Amino acid sequence: MRYLIELYLKYRFWLIFILLEVVSMVTLVKFNKYQGSVYFTTANTVSGAWYSFTSGISSFFDMQAENERLEHENEMLRKRLNDLRSGMKEEDNTVDMLTEKNRNLRDYRFISAHVINATLNRANNVLTIDRGEDDGVKESAGVVCSSGVVGIVYKTSAHYAMVVPLINEKSIVSCKVDIDSTRVFGTLQWQMGSPQFSFLNDIPRHEVVKEGMEVETNGFSDIFPENIPVGKVTKVDDSSDGLSYSLTVKLYTDFAKLRNVSVIADYTRSERKLLEEKVDSMINDK
Repeated sequence: MRYLIELYLKYRFWLIFILLEVVSMVTLVKFNKYQGSVYFTTANTVSGAWYSFTSGISSFFDMQAENERLEHENEMLRKRLNDLRSGMKEEDNTVDMLTEKNRNLRDYRFISAHVINATLNRANNVLTIDRGEDDGVKESAGVVCSSGVVGIVYKTSAHYAMVVPLINEKSIVSCKVDIDSTRVFGTLQWQMGSPQFSFLNDIPRHEVVKEGMEVETNGFSDIFPENIPVGKVTKVDDSSDGLSYSLTVKLYTDFAKLRNVSVIADYTRSERKLLEEKVDSMINDK
């Protein structure tokens, strides 16, 4: 404190002079219009230049943060591009992966489609795909993906189709389990719960069914060819009536991540159906 007092006493005349100059300038500007106009014009020019200068400095120091933000956006765009490319590749390979496992599928034509809407937590879940009658999609056609069975086309319009997936309580698909050299048949039906599991019913109790066995379509219907993967047995239980087994099946199709599917266009269906109806008619006539 003593040093401040000594400094003031030493330079008090200069400090008083500066203070009086400031008071004079303020009085001059405040009570004289011309001088006030000149002051404010000059002040605005100076302040504008100062703000421009400080803004430039701020921008310079903010460049690193801006570059990081742009790099983050570029990374997101690159990831999205890779996802799109992966999606296209997955769509192109959906049929190839299945036909590699099942040569019987090479006799069928497939219509590629995308899942554009889906439900997972209802008793009667449905999927919407972006292909319809104009694309060759017909009602009751089977729908598959790269991992196996998805469901059955229920309704169609010109450009869209509604699909009843395996995770629908009204969905019933004929399936089989290969036990050694024996094929055991049953019906796959979902019960509301996890979209990852369904149940294969009506399996005879005298059959030795084990966890880990593969479940596939049996080819009895005119919807799915034989040997399309469905899932894997994870648990063996008695049925409610105790006369058969009920198998818990972990589905291969991940409905939560399902995006690309293929609709089976079976050209032999109408011929087969016509022949079966003809035989049934002959039997009934007799």
